[in-house]
Order: sequence, then structure tokens, then C-alpha cells
Amino acid sequence: MLATSGSTAIISKSAGRKSKIQSWFAASKLVMFKIGTGFQIAYLVFLARTKSPEEWKAVASAISTLVDEATFEATAEGISFRGMDPSHIALIDIYWPNHAFERYECDSAVKFGIRVDEFSKLVKRADKKDVVEISLSDDSMLHVRMQNGYKREYKTRLIESSASSTPLPKLNFNSKVVLSAAAFDRVLSDVQVVSEFVSLDAKSGRISFAGRGDSGEADISLEVGNEGLEELAVKENSKATYSLDYLSKITKAVIAMGGSVTVEYSSKMPLRLEFRIANVGRIHFYLAPRVQD
Repeated sequence: MLATSGSTAIISKSAGRKSKIQSWFAASKLVMFKIGTGFQIAYLVFLARTKSPEEWKAVASAISTLVDEATFEATAEGISFRGMDPSHIALIDIYWPNHAFERYECDSAVKFGIRVDEFSKLVKRADKKDVVEISLSDDSMLHVRMQNGYKREYKTRLIESSASSTPLPKLNFNSKVVLSAAAFDRVLSDVQVVSEFVSLDAKSGRISFAGRGDSGEADISLEVGNEGLEELAVKENSKATYSLDYLSKITKAVIAMGGSVTVEYSSKMPLRLEFRIANVGRIHFYLAPRVQD
């Protein structure tokens, strides 16, 4: 017997009858959750499925470098997130298009807030070959399912977000550098040995990354043709200094996904990193320069 109340239904009774109902709701916008010995049906608001958990892990890790809570916006076109750290030094802007998912459903725009650390704990429980499915229904819970023979399902409470809309900075960049993610991470790590900041100095055909601290100095130069440097375009000589802590954290958060990093900046102006990640789309990271007298 199927007893309904509004948009919620409870299924109990036989397995045969349950199978018929499962066949029916699989083609609808309803999802079924097990509650004790019965089942609850709720209207599906949003669903996104990936073939592995690595994409979710990378996105959660990147966001966690700046904020503790995140409000995502899902539309028919894909998922987006934008947030700024409390000190207003850095901003992250993520767009994950619908075609990057194995399955994606979202008929109308919806926003949902989560605690990033709690969400990260859940997706980290997934093995590399697990299919991961994130869904939102009218029960005000975010459902996280993962399976590869061994099935797990978690539900985490959504939060009310007080975050306001964050506009993107309007910038013109005079220098553009494209490196492999591994090469960029290596350069930052080399400079971080002696300094908390890195100075970028781009000229025609060459870019240098330098740092100075109490223990000494570091200077790494890359020229067109060097391994790891995929592209260098300089409209005007550009030099600026940025926090290594911010740059290193965001890079290490997504480096496991591989891909390339595009660095764009102008003298004494904010920098923008663009991470192009397979099966995710793009992550933009903006960072204000260090102000020096």
C-alpha cells in the first residue's frame, strides 16, 4: 500500500510491490530513501553524478582553503560557487558545467548551503573507483551516495547561508603564463623554502619567481621551451608580489587532478589563477598583491 501526504510517501509491504514502485519512480522526479523497514519518497530537486569521487574532493578542498561554509547554485547549465575569504584578500569562483557529469538533473535554479568540512569528510570515505551521486530533495537534506559494489549513503543537513553575492573584480592582465600544475606547485614550493611571498617578474620570453626571507633568497627563472612552461605572453613587463600561503594551498588542493594552471596578472595588481580540470570545468582564484612601501 502506498500512503501519501503532500509530496511525501511511505512504502512498506512486500519486496515485489516495492520493485514495481522503484520502476515507476526511476522515470519520474521522485527519489526513494530507506527509513527503517520502510521507504520515504521525496521530490528530486537536483542530482549530479560522477564516475569517481576525485572531482568532489578537489572542489571541496579548493573551497576549504578560503571558507568554512559554502552556498552552491545549481541551474540547468551546471553548478557554480563563488566565495571570498574573511580578510577579503582572495576570492574563488568555480563553474562545473552539466556535461562534465555522468548524470545531471536540475530543472530550475536552486541554492544550497553546506559546511565544507562535513561534506569533505563524507566524500573522503569514497574509494577511487566509486561512483558518487549528490542529490537534493524536498526533505532539506543533501544526500551523498557512493557505490562500486559496496553501497553507502549519507545525509547531511543543509545550512542557511548569510553570504551575499560577491562580484568579480574587473581586471586587465598584461602577462599570461601557462604551466603544468606540477611545475607551478614545484616553483611555489622552491620559493617557500626561504620566503612567505613570491614576486613574479614577466618579460618577453622569460618569467622569474623570486622570494626573500631572513634565511636567504630564492630565484627561479623559466624561459619559453623549458619543461613545464606551456605558454608565455607578455604585453607589458609585469612585476608583483603575492602571498605564498594562499597560492600554495589552492594549488595543492587541486594538483592531484593534473591539468594546467594559467597565471594572469599586471604590475601591482591582483592575480588570477585558472585551473582547467578534466571532468570539472574551471576554477578561478583571485589574489590581491602584497602592498609594499
